[in-house]
Amino acid sequence: MTVASPVSRPRSKSLQEASLLEAPQLLLRKVRGLSSGRSLTWLACVPLALFGLGVFNLSARAAELPELNAAFLANNMWLLVATILVIFMNAGFAMVEAGMCRQKNAVNILAKNLFVFALAVTAYWFIGYSLMYGGSLVDGWLYFNGLFFDPTVTAEMVTEGALVPTVDFLFQAAFAGTAATIVSGLVAERVKFGEFVIFALVLTAVIYPISGSWQWNGGWLSELGFIDFAGSSIVHSVGAWAGLVGAMLLGPRIGKFVGGQPQAIPGHNMSIATLGALILWIGWYGFNPGSELAMDQYVPYVAVTTTLAAAGGAIAATIVSTLTSGKPDLTMIINGILAGLVSITAGCGNMTLVGSWVAGAVGGIIVVFAVSALDAAGIDDPVGAFSVHGVCGVWGTLVIGLWGVDGMDVGSAGLGLFNGGGFSQLGIQALGCAAYAIWTLVTCWIAWSVIGGLFGGIRVTEQEEIEGLDIGEHGMEAYPDFASAK
Repeated sequence: MTVASPVSRPRSKSLQEASLLEAPQLLLRKVRGLSSGRSLTWLACVPLALFGLGVFNLSARAAELPELNAAFLANNMWLLVATILVIFMNAGFAMVEAGMCRQKNAVNILAKNLFVFALAVTAYWFIGYSLMYGGSLVDGWLYFNGLFFDPTVTAEMVTEGALVPTVDFLFQAAFAGTAATIVSGLVAERVKFGEFVIFALVLTAVIYPISGSWQWNGGWLSELGFIDFAGSSIVHSVGAWAGLVGAMLLGPRIGKFVGGQPQAIPGHNMSIATLGALILWIGWYGFNPGSELAMDQYVPYVAVTTTLAAAGGAIAATIVSTLTSGKPDLTMIINGILAGLVSITAGCGNMTLVGSWVAGAVGGIIVVFAVSALDAAGIDDPVGAFSVHGVCGVWGTLVIGLWGVDGMDVGSAGLGLFNGGGFSQLGIQALGCAAYAIWTLVTCWIAWSVIGGLFGGIRVTEQEEIEGLDIGEHGMEAYPDFASAK
Protein backbone atom coordinates (compact mmCIF):
# COMPACT_ATOMS: atom_id res chain seq x y z
CA MET A 1 0.00 0.00 0.00
CA THR A 2 1.43 3.22 -1.04
CA VAL A 3 0.82 6.43 0.75
CA ALA A 4 -0.08 9.25 -1.47
CA SER A 5 2.40 12.03 -1.19
CA PRO A 6 0.91 15.26 0.05
CA VAL A 7 0.08 17.78 -2.56
CA SER A 8 2.61 20.54 -2.30
CA ARG A 9 1.27 24.04 -2.54
CA PRO A 10 3.34 26.62 -4.34
CA ARG A 11 5.41 28.65 -1.90
CA SER A 12 4.15 32.19 -1.53
CA LYS A 13 6.57 34.95 -2.35
CA SER A 14 8.22 36.95 0.38
CA LEU A 15 8.25 40.73 0.29
CA GLN A 16 11.93 40.60 -0.68
CA GLU A 17 11.13 38.41 -3.66
CA ALA A 18 8.06 40.35 -4.82
CA SER A 19 8.26 42.89 -7.59
CA LEU A 20 7.51 46.52 -6.90
CA LEU A 21 4.07 46.10 -8.42
CA GLU A 22 3.31 42.98 -6.35
CA ALA A 23 4.62 44.31 -3.06
CA PRO A 24 1.64 46.47 -1.98
CA GLN A 25 -0.86 43.62 -2.51
CA LEU A 26 1.39 41.11 -0.76
CA LEU A 27 1.89 43.46 2.16
CA LEU A 28 -1.84 43.90 2.58
CA ARG A 29 -2.41 40.14 2.62
CA LYS A 30 0.09 39.77 5.42
CA VAL A 31 -1.73 42.22 7.69
CA ARG A 32 -3.76 40.24 10.21
CA GLY A 33 -7.51 40.66 10.04
CA LEU A 34 -7.73 41.67 6.43
CA SER A 35 -9.16 38.33 5.38
CA SER A 36 -11.96 38.41 7.95
CA GLY A 37 -15.28 39.53 6.65
CA ARG A 38 -16.19 40.66 10.13
CA SER A 39 -13.19 42.90 10.46
CA LEU A 40 -13.02 46.45 9.20
CA THR A 41 -9.28 46.66 9.75
CA TRP A 42 -8.71 46.77 6.02
CA LEU A 43 -10.43 50.13 5.79
CA ALA A 44 -7.61 51.72 7.69
CA CYS A 45 -5.12 50.34 5.17
CA VAL A 46 -6.84 51.72 2.09
CA PRO A 47 -4.96 55.06 2.14
CA LEU A 48 -1.67 53.21 2.65
CA ALA A 49 -2.43 50.87 -0.20
CA LEU A 50 -3.37 53.69 -2.53
CA PHE A 51 -0.21 55.60 -1.63
CA GLY A 52 1.88 52.51 -2.16
CA LEU A 53 0.33 51.87 -5.54
CA GLY A 54 0.94 55.46 -6.50
CA VAL A 55 4.64 55.16 -5.69
CA PHE A 56 5.28 51.69 -7.01
CA ASN A 57 3.31 52.10 -10.21
CA LEU A 58 5.62 54.86 -11.33
CA SER A 59 7.67 52.32 -13.24
CA ALA A 60 4.57 50.95 -14.93
CA ARG A 61 3.43 54.41 -15.99
CA ALA A 62 6.41 54.91 -18.26
CA ALA A 63 7.90 51.89 -19.92
CA GLU A 64 11.19 53.63 -20.54
CA LEU A 65 11.90 54.02 -16.81
CA PRO A 66 14.11 51.41 -15.15
CA GLU A 67 13.00 49.52 -12.05
CA LEU A 68 12.91 51.81 -9.06
CA ASN A 69 15.85 51.41 -6.73
CA ALA A 70 16.13 51.85 -2.98
CA ALA A 71 18.05 55.14 -3.15
CA PHE A 72 15.47 56.69 -5.46
CA LEU A 73 12.56 55.63 -3.24
CA ALA A 74 14.29 56.61 0.01
CA ASN A 75 15.38 60.05 -1.20
CA ASN A 76 11.99 60.98 -2.64
CA MET A 77 10.04 59.52 0.27
CA TRP A 78 12.20 61.38 2.80
CA LEU A 79 11.81 64.69 1.02
CA LEU A 80 8.05 64.20 0.82
CA VAL A 81 7.92 63.62 4.58
CA ALA A 82 10.16 66.66 5.16
CA THR A 83 7.88 68.73 2.94
CA ILE A 84 4.84 67.75 4.98
CA LEU A 85 6.67 68.83 8.14
CA VAL A 86 7.52 72.21 6.61
CA ILE A 87 3.94 72.74 5.45
CA PHE A 88 2.77 71.88 8.98
CA MET A 89 4.91 74.78 10.21
CA ASN A 90 2.20 77.07 8.87
CA ALA A 91 0.01 75.88 11.74
CA GLY A 92 2.81 76.76 14.15
CA PHE A 93 3.26 80.25 12.73
CA ALA A 94 -0.50 80.86 12.84
CA MET A 95 -0.80 79.74 16.46
CA VAL A 96 2.21 81.73 17.67
CA GLU A 97 0.98 84.88 15.95
CA ALA A 98 -2.65 84.48 17.00
CA GLY A 99 -1.75 83.64 20.59
CA MET A 100 0.58 86.61 20.96
CA CYS A 101 -1.95 89.05 19.53
CA ARG A 102 -5.34 90.17 20.81
CA GLN A 103 -8.52 88.17 20.66
CA LYS A 104 -10.25 90.68 18.40
CA ASN A 105 -7.77 89.98 15.60
CA ALA A 106 -7.51 86.18 15.84
CA VAL A 107 -9.68 85.37 12.81
CA ASN A 108 -7.72 87.83 10.66
CA ILE A 109 -4.40 86.32 11.67
CA LEU A 110 -5.56 82.75 11.08
CA ALA A 111 -7.05 83.70 7.70
CA LYS A 112 -3.82 85.38 6.59
CA ASN A 113 -1.64 82.43 7.57
CA LEU A 114 -3.95 79.89 5.97
CA PHE A 115 -4.64 81.75 2.74
CA VAL A 116 -1.09 82.94 2.18
CA PHE A 117 0.16 79.37 1.77
CA ALA A 118 -2.39 78.70 -0.95
CA LEU A 119 -1.24 81.87 -2.69
CA ALA A 120 2.43 81.03 -2.25
CA VAL A 121 2.06 77.56 -3.78
CA THR A 122 0.13 78.95 -6.74
CA ALA A 123 2.52 81.85 -7.40
CA TYR A 124 5.56 79.64 -7.00
CA TRP A 125 4.06 77.05 -9.34
CA PHE A 126 3.16 79.68 -11.95
CA ILE A 127 6.50 81.48 -12.13
CA GLY A 128 8.46 81.45 -8.85
CA TYR A 129 10.05 78.01 -9.24
CA SER A 130 11.17 78.89 -12.76
CA LEU A 131 12.76 82.15 -11.60
CA MET A 132 14.56 80.32 -8.82
CA TYR A 133 15.70 77.16 -10.60
CA GLY A 134 15.40 77.92 -14.31
CA GLY A 135 18.07 78.41 -16.93
CA SER A 136 20.37 81.42 -16.85
CA LEU A 137 19.21 84.71 -18.42
CA VAL A 138 21.77 86.96 -16.74
CA ASP A 139 24.57 84.72 -15.57
CA GLY A 140 24.58 84.45 -11.78
CA TRP A 141 21.79 86.96 -11.26
CA LEU A 142 18.59 86.09 -13.13
CA TYR A 143 17.12 82.74 -14.19
CA PHE A 144 13.97 81.69 -16.02
CA ASN A 145 12.69 78.57 -17.70
CA GLY A 146 9.17 79.46 -18.82
CA LEU A 147 5.96 79.41 -16.83
CA PHE A 148 5.19 76.46 -14.56
CA PHE A 149 7.68 73.58 -14.38
CA ASP A 150 8.32 70.33 -16.16
CA PRO A 151 7.17 67.34 -14.00
CA THR A 152 8.72 64.71 -16.29
CA VAL A 153 10.54 61.85 -14.58
CA THR A 154 13.54 60.59 -16.55
CA ALA A 155 15.45 57.32 -16.45
CA GLU A 156 18.52 59.17 -15.19
CA MET A 157 16.61 60.43 -12.16
CA VAL A 158 15.72 56.87 -11.23
CA THR A 159 19.13 55.30 -11.76
CA GLU A 160 20.93 58.12 -9.95
CA GLY A 161 18.47 58.22 -7.03
CA ALA A 162 17.64 61.84 -7.82
CA LEU A 163 14.55 63.79 -6.76
CA VAL A 164 11.57 63.88 -9.09
CA PRO A 165 10.61 67.44 -10.12
CA THR A 166 7.25 67.34 -8.36
CA VAL A 167 8.59 66.56 -4.89
CA ASP A 168 11.40 69.09 -5.31
CA PHE A 169 8.87 71.74 -6.33
CA LEU A 170 6.64 71.00 -3.36
CA PHE A 171 9.54 71.26 -0.90
CA GLN A 172 10.70 74.56 -2.36
CA ALA A 173 7.13 75.93 -2.47
CA ALA A 174 6.81 75.22 1.26
CA PHE A 175 9.91 77.37 1.83
CA ALA A 176 8.40 80.19 -0.22
CA GLY A 177 5.26 80.01 1.91
CA THR A 178 7.38 80.30 5.05
CA ALA A 179 8.95 83.55 3.86
CA ALA A 180 5.50 85.05 3.27
CA THR A 181 4.20 83.83 6.63
CA ILE A 182 6.98 85.65 8.48
CA VAL A 183 5.71 88.93 7.02
CA SER A 184 2.31 88.34 8.61
CA GLY A 185 3.68 88.60 12.14
CA LEU A 186 5.31 91.98 11.58
CA VAL A 187 2.21 93.64 10.13
CA ALA A 188 -0.31 91.97 12.42
CA GLU A 189 -3.36 93.77 13.84
CA ARG A 190 -3.42 96.71 11.43
CA VAL A 191 -2.86 95.65 7.79
CA LYS A 192 -5.67 95.23 5.26
CA PHE A 193 -6.26 91.61 4.36
CA GLY A 194 -6.51 92.15 0.59
CA GLU A 195 -3.42 94.33 0.38
CA PHE A 196 -1.43 91.86 2.46
CA VAL A 197 -2.25 88.90 0.23
CA ILE A 198 -1.37 90.89 -2.90
CA PHE A 199 2.02 91.66 -1.39
CA ALA A 200 2.50 88.00 -0.45
CA LEU A 201 1.76 87.09 -4.06
CA VAL A 202 4.48 89.45 -5.33
CA LEU A 203 6.94 88.24 -2.71
CA THR A 204 6.57 84.54 -3.45
CA ALA A 205 6.27 84.94 -7.23
CA VAL A 206 9.21 87.27 -7.87
CA ILE A 207 11.16 88.79 -4.96
CA TYR A 208 11.97 85.66 -2.98
CA PRO A 209 12.69 83.36 -5.98
CA ILE A 210 15.16 85.77 -7.59
CA SER A 211 17.14 86.21 -4.39
CA GLY A 212 17.05 82.47 -3.69
CA SER A 213 18.56 81.70 -7.09
CA TRP A 214 21.70 83.61 -6.16
CA GLN A 215 22.64 80.79 -3.81
CA TRP A 216 20.57 77.68 -4.44
CA ASN A 217 20.73 77.73 -8.24
CA GLY A 218 24.46 78.29 -8.51
CA GLY A 219 24.17 82.10 -8.67
CA TRP A 220 26.79 84.70 -7.88
CA LEU A 221 26.70 84.16 -4.13
CA SER A 222 27.14 80.42 -4.56
CA GLU A 223 30.11 81.02 -6.83
CA LEU A 224 31.71 83.21 -4.15
CA GLY A 225 31.38 80.39 -1.60
CA PHE A 226 28.48 81.80 0.41
CA ILE A 227 26.89 79.20 2.72
CA ASP A 228 23.23 79.10 3.69
CA PHE A 229 22.32 75.44 4.09
CA ALA A 230 18.59 75.82 4.79
CA GLY A 231 17.81 79.52 4.60
CA SER A 232 18.68 81.72 7.60
CA SER A 233 19.17 84.55 5.09
CA ILE A 234 17.38 83.29 2.00
CA VAL A 235 14.10 82.46 3.74
CA HIS A 236 14.06 83.97 7.23
CA SER A 237 15.85 87.27 6.74
CA VAL A 238 14.11 87.91 3.42
CA GLY A 239 10.73 87.39 5.07
CA ALA A 240 11.77 89.58 8.00
CA TRP A 241 13.11 92.44 5.87
CA ALA A 242 9.94 92.33 3.78
CA GLY A 243 7.80 92.51 6.91
CA LEU A 244 9.92 95.28 8.44
CA VAL A 245 9.21 97.53 5.46
CA GLY A 246 5.50 96.88 5.87
CA ALA A 247 5.62 97.56 9.62
CA MET A 248 7.44 100.85 9.09
CA LEU A 249 5.00 102.01 6.42
CA LEU A 250 2.01 100.99 8.53
CA GLY A 251 3.22 102.59 11.74
CA PRO A 252 2.57 101.22 15.23
CA ARG A 253 -0.75 99.92 16.53
CA ILE A 254 -2.99 102.32 18.39
CA GLY A 255 -1.86 102.41 22.00
CA LYS A 256 1.53 100.81 21.43
CA PHE A 257 3.44 104.00 22.17
CA VAL A 258 2.24 106.56 24.71
CA GLY A 259 4.38 109.63 25.15
CA GLY A 260 7.08 107.96 23.13
CA GLN A 261 7.26 105.02 25.53
CA PRO A 262 6.39 101.47 24.39
CA GLN A 263 3.43 99.87 26.11
CA ALA A 264 2.92 96.15 26.53
CA ILE A 265 -0.01 94.72 24.55
CA PRO A 266 -0.38 91.18 25.91
CA GLY A 267 -1.43 88.31 23.70
CA HIS A 268 -4.79 86.72 24.36
CA ASN A 269 -3.81 83.04 24.48
CA MET A 270 -0.33 81.97 25.48
CA SER A 271 -1.38 78.32 25.47
CA ILE A 272 -1.82 78.21 21.72
CA ALA A 273 1.30 80.36 21.27
CA THR A 274 3.29 77.77 23.21
CA LEU A 275 1.76 74.93 21.20
CA GLY A 276 2.62 76.84 18.04
CA ALA A 277 6.27 77.09 19.13
CA LEU A 278 6.42 73.32 19.69
CA ILE A 279 4.85 72.70 16.26
CA LEU A 280 7.48 74.94 14.69
CA TRP A 281 10.26 73.09 16.51
CA ILE A 282 8.97 69.78 15.16
CA GLY A 283 8.47 71.23 11.68
CA TRP A 284 12.07 72.42 11.66
CA TYR A 285 13.14 68.77 11.34
CA GLY A 286 11.73 68.97 7.84
CA PHE A 287 13.17 72.43 7.22
CA ASN A 288 16.81 71.70 8.10
CA PRO A 289 17.37 67.93 7.67
CA GLY A 290 15.14 68.01 4.58
CA SER A 291 17.53 70.51 3.00
CA GLU A 292 20.08 67.72 2.69
CA LEU A 293 17.79 66.71 -0.24
CA ALA A 294 18.60 63.04 0.28
CA MET A 295 18.26 60.34 2.91
CA ASP A 296 21.86 59.75 3.92
CA GLN A 297 24.10 59.55 6.98
CA TYR A 298 24.10 63.32 7.41
CA VAL A 299 20.36 63.77 8.02
CA PRO A 300 20.51 62.73 11.71
CA TYR A 301 23.50 65.00 12.25
CA VAL A 302 21.57 68.00 10.97
CA ALA A 303 18.65 67.03 13.19
CA VAL A 304 20.95 67.05 16.24
CA THR A 305 22.55 70.41 15.44
CA THR A 306 19.04 71.80 15.01
CA THR A 307 17.91 70.40 18.36
CA LEU A 308 20.93 71.64 20.28
CA ALA A 309 20.60 75.15 18.88
CA ALA A 310 16.92 75.32 19.85
CA ALA A 311 17.78 74.14 23.35
CA GLY A 312 20.58 76.68 23.67
CA GLY A 313 18.31 79.48 22.48
CA ALA A 314 15.56 78.58 24.95
CA ILE A 315 17.94 78.38 27.93
CA ALA A 316 19.80 81.60 27.12
CA ALA A 317 16.64 83.63 26.43
CA THR A 318 15.06 82.42 29.66
CA ILE A 319 18.11 83.37 31.73
CA VAL A 320 18.51 86.79 30.12
CA SER A 321 14.81 87.66 30.32
CA THR A 322 14.80 86.67 33.99
CA LEU A 323 17.82 88.86 34.70
CA THR A 324 16.40 91.86 32.82
CA SER A 325 12.76 91.70 33.90
CA GLY A 326 12.98 89.86 37.20
CA LYS A 327 10.87 86.89 36.09
CA PRO A 328 11.04 84.37 33.24
CA ASP A 329 8.96 85.67 30.33
CA LEU A 330 7.09 82.96 28.40
CA THR A 331 7.11 85.04 25.23
CA MET A 332 10.89 85.18 25.46
CA ILE A 333 11.13 81.43 26.02
CA ILE A 334 9.09 80.95 22.86
CA ASN A 335 11.12 83.46 20.89
CA GLY A 336 14.34 82.00 22.34
CA ILE A 337 13.50 78.58 20.91
CA LEU A 338 12.68 80.10 17.53
CA ALA A 339 15.79 82.29 17.65
CA GLY A 340 17.95 79.23 18.25
CA LEU A 341 16.33 77.42 15.33
CA VAL A 342 16.82 80.35 12.97
CA SER A 343 20.41 80.79 14.19
CA ILE A 344 21.35 77.26 13.12
CA THR A 345 19.38 77.09 9.86
CA ALA A 346 22.18 78.43 7.67
CA GLY A 347 24.96 76.48 9.38
CA CYS A 348 23.25 73.24 10.43
CA GLY A 349 25.50 71.38 8.00
CA ASN A 350 28.63 73.38 8.83
CA MET A 351 28.71 73.44 12.61
CA THR A 352 30.07 71.16 15.33
CA LEU A 353 27.66 70.02 18.03
CA VAL A 354 29.20 72.39 20.56
CA GLY A 355 29.22 75.19 18.03
CA SER A 356 25.54 74.57 17.29
CA TRP A 357 24.49 74.91 20.93
CA VAL A 358 26.55 78.07 21.38
CA ALA A 359 25.18 79.58 18.15
CA GLY A 360 21.64 78.96 19.38
CA ALA A 361 22.42 80.34 22.84
CA VAL A 362 23.83 83.55 21.38
CA GLY A 363 20.69 83.80 19.23
CA GLY A 364 18.58 83.47 22.39
CA ILE A 365 20.51 86.33 24.00
CA ILE A 366 20.29 88.48 20.88
CA VAL A 367 16.53 88.11 20.51
CA VAL A 368 15.80 89.51 23.99
CA PHE A 369 17.77 92.68 23.34
CA ALA A 370 16.59 92.96 19.73
CA VAL A 371 12.96 93.09 20.85
CA SER A 372 13.79 95.96 23.22
CA ALA A 373 15.85 97.73 20.55
CA LEU A 374 12.97 97.63 18.06
CA ASP A 375 10.61 99.09 20.65
CA ALA A 376 13.14 101.83 21.37
CA ALA A 377 13.28 102.60 17.64
CA GLY A 378 9.51 103.08 17.55
CA ILE A 379 8.86 100.06 15.33
CA ASP A 380 5.90 97.91 16.32
CA ASP A 381 6.55 94.18 15.86
CA PRO A 382 3.67 92.43 17.66
CA VAL A 383 5.26 88.97 17.86
CA GLY A 384 8.99 89.73 17.68
CA ALA A 385 9.20 88.37 14.13
CA PHE A 386 11.99 90.68 12.99
CA SER A 387 14.06 89.97 16.08
CA VAL A 388 13.68 86.22 15.56
CA HIS A 389 13.87 85.87 11.80
CA GLY A 390 15.71 89.02 10.77
CA VAL A 391 18.33 89.69 13.44
CA CYS A 392 18.90 86.01 14.22
CA GLY A 393 18.76 85.18 10.51
CA VAL A 394 21.73 87.50 9.99
CA TRP A 395 23.47 86.10 13.06
CA GLY A 396 22.92 82.51 11.90
CA THR A 397 24.52 83.38 8.56
CA LEU A 398 27.49 85.21 10.07
CA VAL A 399 28.31 82.59 12.69
CA ILE A 400 29.48 80.23 9.94
CA GLY A 401 32.29 82.72 9.30
CA LEU A 402 33.18 82.69 13.01
CA TRP A 403 33.34 78.99 13.94
CA GLY A 404 31.87 77.05 11.02
CA VAL A 405 33.51 73.91 9.62
CA ASP A 406 33.73 72.52 6.12
CA GLY A 407 31.17 69.72 6.32
CA MET A 408 29.59 67.32 8.82
CA ASP A 409 32.31 64.71 9.13
CA VAL A 410 34.34 64.55 12.35
CA GLY A 411 37.55 66.49 11.96
CA SER A 412 36.35 68.67 9.08
CA ALA A 413 38.58 71.63 8.33
CA GLY A 414 37.68 74.93 9.91
CA LEU A 415 36.03 77.66 7.87
CA GLY A 416 35.51 80.29 10.51
CA LEU A 417 37.78 82.93 11.96
CA PHE A 418 38.02 81.27 15.38
CA ASN A 419 39.09 77.86 14.10
CA GLY A 420 41.80 78.85 11.66
CA GLY A 421 39.76 79.80 8.62
CA GLY A 422 40.67 83.47 8.61
CA PHE A 423 38.43 86.38 7.64
CA SER A 424 37.58 85.16 4.14
CA GLN A 425 34.42 83.17 4.90
CA LEU A 426 33.20 85.79 7.37
CA GLY A 427 33.49 88.45 4.69
CA ILE A 428 31.58 86.32 2.18
CA GLN A 429 28.83 85.65 4.73
CA ALA A 430 28.57 89.36 5.56
CA LEU A 431 28.33 90.22 1.86
CA GLY A 432 25.48 87.73 1.45
CA CYS A 433 23.61 89.18 4.43
CA ALA A 434 23.97 92.69 3.00
CA ALA A 435 22.85 91.59 -0.46
CA TYR A 436 19.66 90.01 0.84
CA ALA A 437 18.91 92.99 3.05
CA ILE A 438 19.39 95.57 0.28
CA TRP A 439 17.49 93.58 -2.35
CA THR A 440 14.54 92.88 -0.09
CA LEU A 441 14.30 96.36 1.43
CA VAL A 442 14.33 98.08 -1.97
CA THR A 443 11.99 95.73 -3.83
CA CYS A 444 9.54 95.40 -0.95
CA TRP A 445 9.43 99.15 -0.37
CA ILE A 446 8.44 99.53 -4.01
CA ALA A 447 5.89 96.71 -3.77
CA TRP A 448 4.25 97.94 -0.55
CA SER A 449 4.18 101.53 -1.85
CA VAL A 450 2.62 100.61 -5.20
CA ILE A 451 -0.01 98.41 -3.55
CA GLY A 452 -0.83 101.16 -1.06
CA GLY A 453 -1.06 103.75 -3.85
CA LEU A 454 -3.38 101.60 -5.95
CA PHE A 455 -5.74 100.63 -3.15
CA GLY A 456 -5.81 103.69 -0.94
CA GLY A 457 -3.28 102.63 1.66
CA ILE A 458 -2.41 99.34 3.35
CA ARG A 459 -3.73 100.11 6.84
CA VAL A 460 -7.26 99.57 8.09
CA THR A 461 -9.24 102.54 9.41
CA GLU A 462 -8.90 103.64 13.02
CA GLN A 463 -12.43 102.45 13.77
CA GLU A 464 -11.72 98.98 12.29
CA GLU A 465 -8.51 98.69 14.29
CA ILE A 466 -10.22 99.61 17.56
CA GLU A 467 -13.16 97.30 16.88
CA GLY A 468 -10.87 94.53 15.69
CA LEU A 469 -9.97 93.23 12.27
CA ASP A 470 -12.10 90.13 12.79
CA ILE A 471 -15.27 92.20 12.48
CA GLY A 472 -13.95 94.90 10.15
CA GLU A 473 -12.21 92.61 7.66
CA HIS A 474 -14.09 89.31 8.03
CA GLY A 475 -17.40 90.00 9.74
CA MET A 476 -16.92 87.29 12.36
CA GLU A 477 -15.30 86.58 15.73
CA ALA A 478 -12.92 83.84 16.82
CA TYR A 479 -14.73 83.27 20.12
CA PRO A 480 -18.33 84.51 19.68
CA ASP A 481 -19.73 82.61 22.65
CA PHE A 482 -17.00 83.88 24.94
CA ALA A 483 -17.39 87.43 23.68
CA SER A 484 -21.16 87.46 24.09
CA ALA A 485 -20.85 86.20 27.65
CA LYS A 486 -18.64 89.11 28.71
